[in-house]
This record gives sequence, structure tokens and C-alpha cells, in this order.
Amino acid sequence: MQLRTAPQPPLKPPLDPLRDHMQGATTPKIELVEYGDYQCPHCRAALAIIEQIQSRYGDVLRFAFRHFPLAKLHPQARLAAEAAEAAAAQGKFWEMHNLLFQHSQELQQEHLVAYARDLALDADHIAFQLASHNYAARVQEDVASGVRSGVNATPTFFLNGLRHNGGYALDALIKAIDLSLVTP
Repeated sequence: MQLRTAPQPPLKPPLDPLRDHMQGATTPKIELVEYGDYQCPHCRAALAIIEQIQSRYGDVLRFAFRHFPLAKLHPQARLAAEAAEAAAAQGKFWEMHNLLFQHSQELQQEHLVAYARDLALDADHIAFQLASHNYAARVQEDVASGVRSGVNATPTFFLNGLRHNGGYALDALIKAIDLSLVTP
């Protein structure tokens, strides 16, 4: 008797260079996408793991981050995601992304504005955007894509367009990536 494994849900929609926040190779052999929440301690732990993955697979890896704030568990995560989008509009998504995870327990609006100031962004403009929720729809697009892709917890990873069901431990991700490199 052969055991069936659960099908791996596909990433919906696929990565879009005009929309998604991506780092790494422009023509990658590996695409790794994380749905994450800036207030999630597991996502914070995954940040260091992703950095190791990027270092190991540098020239063949593209990494992307999509927002999936779990608002009931993490009430400040949605506004933090909006702050990341506001920083992206000023060309500093990844810098804000890293700061938000470094300060994942201090994500009230006044902290978010202070982080923008630390990054030499137009903090007054970001304060206005946060108060107006200018990027709420953009964050909700990521949440909706996560729901369509079968995301129900954070962090959730997709490897080459399919959900990775093996956890986010470094060895599990390396094993899955190495397998994807040898499997057509």
C-alpha cells in the first residue's frame, strides 16, 4: 500500500517583478517565496535562515516576501506591513523589512514612523500614509493571494511555485532546494 502525500498548492498568482518585493537572481533556478507577518516570532526566526539560504544559493536564488499579517494574533502586524509598503514607495522595502523584524515587539505607529526616520525616509509622509491606510489594499492583495494559495499560518514558504510543507528549519529548506535543483 502506497501512502499518498498531500498535493502542494501552487502560488497564486505567480511572482510578478513589477509587483512583488524580490531579491537575488533575475533569472533564477530557485524561487523562494515567504508569506510572513512582522509580529510573528517564527517569521523573525526565519529571517536569519533566509539570509543563510541567500548566502548559500546566491546566484541561482530569487527570494520574495509577501505579507500575511495574522491580525487576530498579531494586532500590529497589518500596520507594520503598510509601513513596509510605504518604505517601498521610497525605495527602501528591504531596509524597513529588516528593521520591522528586528523590532517585532515595537510596531506601534510612532515606532514605525521612527524607523522611517532612521532610514532617512520622508517620515512625515509615511505617518500620513499610515494614518490614512494608503497601503491597506496592497497588503490585502498579498493576504488574498495567500488565502488562494492555501496559506493559513506564518511563515509559509513556496519553492518554485509550490508550497513547501517541510517547515522553515535551515536543513529542511536546504534539502527541498537541493532536491528542486536536481529534479526537472
